[in-house]
Amino acid sequence: MKTHENHTSEPLFHVVKRDTIPVPKAMMIRVAAVLAALLLCSILSIFLIDANPFDFVKTLVDGTFGSVRRLWKFAKDSAVLLCISLAVTPAFRMRFWNIGAEGQTLVGALAAVAVAHYLGGSCPNGLLLILMLIAAVLAGAIWGGIPAIFKAKWETNETLFTLMMNYVATGLVAYFLVLWTPSGSSVLGALSVGHLPVIGHEYLLLILITLVLTALVYIYLHYTKQGYEIAVVGESENTARYIGIGVGKVILRTMLVSGAICGLAGFLIVGALDHSITTTTVGGMGFTAIMVSWLAKFNPLIMIGTSAFVTFLDQGAAQITTTFNIDSSFPDMVVGIVLFFIIGCEFFIGYQLKFRTSAKKGGNAQ
Repeated sequence: MKTHENHTSEPLFHVVKRDTIPVPKAMMIRVAAVLAALLLCSILSIFLIDANPFDFVKTLVDGTFGSVRRLWKFAKDSAVLLCISLAVTPAFRMRFWNIGAEGQTLVGALAAVAVAHYLGGSCPNGLLLILMLIAAVLAGAIWGGIPAIFKAKWETNETLFTLMMNYVATGLVAYFLVLWTPSGSSVLGALSVGHLPVIGHEYLLLILITLVLTALVYIYLHYTKQGYEIAVVGESENTARYIGIGVGKVILRTMLVSGAICGLAGFLIVGALDHSITTTTVGGMGFTAIMVSWLAKFNPLIMIGTSAFVTFLDQGAAQITTTFNIDSSFPDMVVGIVLFFIIGCEFFIGYQLKFRTSAKKGGNAQ
């Protein structure tokens, strides 16, 4: 009688968590990934837009560093993106996936515009700015606190909840624009009041406020008791409860902080930049901020670099559209390829592939 044995074949390779590699080596891997992505984009530019690869790279860099005006725009856009990225970071460190920064920032901007619209002619500009700031921060905090309450009390899915509230915020802005523009245009002109003072350059105050905020958030997350509690809850809610941390309280408090910073970002957009509001005032930066925060491993100081890098890609891609007279499809593809390479390299920094070794080498396996 013949017997049949079942043999389980070993996979060709295993994915194994890598030991922590030195920071310089990790940075070299990231730089190599960016250079490889740009090389691929340069090659694709030959076939897709009939462009010289050197002209392609030159245009990408020129979009940010080609003039003083572009440099200031780069600094301004980086600062706004950094501010919103700082807002989502406390929640993400707690493993609360706040996808609602877009709406929280938009509601903050709406509150600031509402104060300027209704009180602009009845109080001094300094007091008006303070009231706009308070209203924006409170509105953002409330908008961030609502999903936190539902998460803490009823374990709702915070990702879907915060995402849906973005659409509610957009609807609120659309409603008030109709209310404030009797002509039916739904276009609110630039407000003549509620402008932040200009120091040196029109964007300088915005940039300085964001840098100070970066330092404060870093200190808050790394050197305060609340920052420690955020980290513990993010690691394990059961551990947090075991050592006496109120998980629901931490969730609510952290989302209030996250929403308040989004409200501050909305105030800065209104007071320093747009002096008005539309449904696209935030322009998708609430979603881009998630990538910025993740690339920086939720470290506020490193976020200065990641926000600048993402802004560089966006501004360079816009310049490619103008210079080569093409639509935005190819530049968007460039940004996507670069970010894809960066995300891919993060995998290889954290993990390695262990390939199968032969069980027999010149004889039977022992």
